[in-house]
Amino acid sequence: MTATTHTRIRPFNTRETYPEQNLDNDLCQAVVANGVVYLRGQIGQDLDTRESVGVGDVEAQAEKAMANIKMLLEEAGSSLADIVKVTVYLTDPRFREPVYRTMGKWLRGVHPVSTGLVVSALARPEWLVEIDATAVVSNSQL
Repeated sequence: MTATTHTRIRPFNTRETYPEQNLDNDLCQAVVANGVVYLRGQIGQDLDTRESVGVGDVEAQAEKAMANIKMLLEEAGSSLADIVKVTVYLTDPRFREPVYRTMGKWLRGVHPVSTGLVVSALARPEWLVEIDATAVVSNSQL
């Protein structure tokens, strides 16, 4: 039996990310395991400063989420073209069109499978959309 190695990208603890909440969980933004890249759901937040981006503007939040996804995939040895599945969480069904239009610009020609959900809230009240993606490691990286 071969041992599986996991690469954890951008580890963090929730007590720093959500100081207003009583949390203490060790997480990361992405895990690469067996040629698959699993991303944490991305929102309108700068990953370096933890500042919320586009407060009140779902399109700006979707744009930042997709930029984060691109950056994390590249750090993992993958790319937007390697995405196989996306899951979109919206806090209002009226956000579907602007979010999917924004996401569509980033994923033109990729054709991933997609699931969209409307939820009552996300982890912070100012977050309106969260996009989760799974990708494979680029063939050139295998």
